[in-house]
Amino acid sequence: MNCLGPQASDQPQTISSMASEDSALVAAVLRKDRKATAEFVARYADDLYRYVRSRLAPRYDQVDDLVQEVFLAAWESLRHYRGTGPLQAWVMGIARHKVEDYYRTRLRAPESIEDADQDPSAPASVPDFHQLLEQDELRKNTWRVMGGLPEQYRLALIWRYWGKASAREMALKTGKTEKAIERLLARARAEFRERWNHGQSS
Repeated sequence: MNCLGPQASDQPQTISSMASEDSALVAAVLRKDRKATAEFVARYADDLYRYVRSRLAPRYDQVDDLVQEVFLAAWESLRHYRGTGPLQAWVMGIARHKVEDYYRTRLRAPESIEDADQDPSAPASVPDFHQLLEQDELRKNTWRVMGGLPEQYRLALIWRYWGKASAREMALKTGKTEKAIERLLARARAEFRERWNHGQSS
């Protein structure tokens, strides 16, 4: 029986038993136990892959590399895990930071789209991104449109509306001004709206 795996029981695991299991797995991985390391990967690979894939779409060619970066960062930092929260949440936190690093790198690059002559304050009937991303029947069309956007537009929208980052946070992390981020978001929303409306009418 695998002492590190889920306990076979009719009762759901308690928080304390889950914490104990997480701590046992971490200790085994730190001892360089190969089975424990394999279990660590198996336990979190699917969730990490889904998370990273959804936030890099349609750059699926980058997903595997970024997931590997998350695992490497987790292993390098594992000795700092204190067990104050679920191990899964800790690993996903690393993934969130790695995805933000990806966004930050891409959005720091100067692009001609940022300098386009367009009034970002112009009123726009923009779809509710929170709603679009959460409703199953609209998700496919939403990602079809997102996949056709310039990379900076796509990443800015995902980071702002799905990652829940504020324009100020995005500015601080990319080294751009808040106004530059707001202009980028305005142009990204306008481009999304145009492509969305075109798709609905075609």
